Amino acid sequence: MTSLASLRPRLPSPLQEIEDDRFTRYGIRLVLKRDDLIHPELVGNKWRKLAPNLTAAAGRTVLTFGGAYSNHLRATAAAGRLLGLTTVGVVRGQELAGRPLNASLARCAADGMRLHFVDRSTYRRKTEPKTLAAVLRAAGVEDAYIVPEGGSNALAVRECRELGEELRGHADVVGVPCGTGGTLAGLAAGLGPGHRVLGVPVLKGGFLNGDIQALQHQAFGGPRGTWSLDERFHFGGYARTTPELDAFAEDFESRHDLPVERLYVAKSLYGLAALAKEGHFAPGTTVAAVITGRPWGQAARR
Repeated sequence: MTSLASLRPRLPSPLQEIEDDRFTRYGIRLVLKRDDLIHPELVGNKWRKLAPNLTAAAGRTVLTFGGAYSNHLRATAAAGRLLGLTTVGVVRGQELAGRPLNASLARCAADGMRLHFVDRSTYRRKTEPKTLAAVLRAAGVEDAYIVPEGGSNALAVRECRELGEELRGHADVVGVPCGTGGTLAGLAAGLGPGHRVLGVPVLKGGFLNGDIQALQHQAFGGPRGTWSLDERFHFGGYARTTPELDAFAEDFESRHDLPVERLYVAKSLYGLAALAKEGHFAPGTTVAAVITGRPWGQAARR
């Protein structure tokens, strides 16, 4: 197995200040935490969450979970190719089995990931021991290291604490998009007193508060840091966008020469701009936006 160190991640990731009148007109300084530049294939928080789990796997088959367009599945498959690990992806949606693979799943397969499709009811119960055992048997896997959906577990959360540590002294408020909540849980723990994290969930449902609390308890034994969520900017839910969001992302790309990933990053940036307009941040505040990824298939721009 190739070592993670040999992949030469760019850590700490760069911090980039930009001028944007949607912030400067209110006396707010905006900086971007460019986690999209950590590694060309294991991008952003995917590196931070996968690295400790791949180390813990110690060469065993890595089995994980995701939807048909999962960034996490693609990152895990790429890691398997780069590190010489066997990977299995359990995909939500039995109806997809036997059909031509979409571009995202085709990339996973090309990187060597074996795909196993399950129905949505089974997928919802995937953390139950009996269901997980049945999935492993059906997938033909005997000894696997299990990485949860989105890569969010105690190991990942503790690793994401470094993101907060890298931002200490550089921002008063840190904005981050949230899927499973693992990045925020670790980031808040590492940021330190006097600073706070604002999470922008990209799924609707209002369940993340409890999930983040549980992740912090698993990782640190209890709550850490100051954080909150604003549930208004999911734009219909996961993998959904609107013309308004697309227009905002295109404008941001044009202004700052930065490819804006739509399902996570665009929603977070839009939310931060809306909050600035609402007066949520006091004049003189430095806001850091974590750029957790980039549009699939696009190279990074430094």
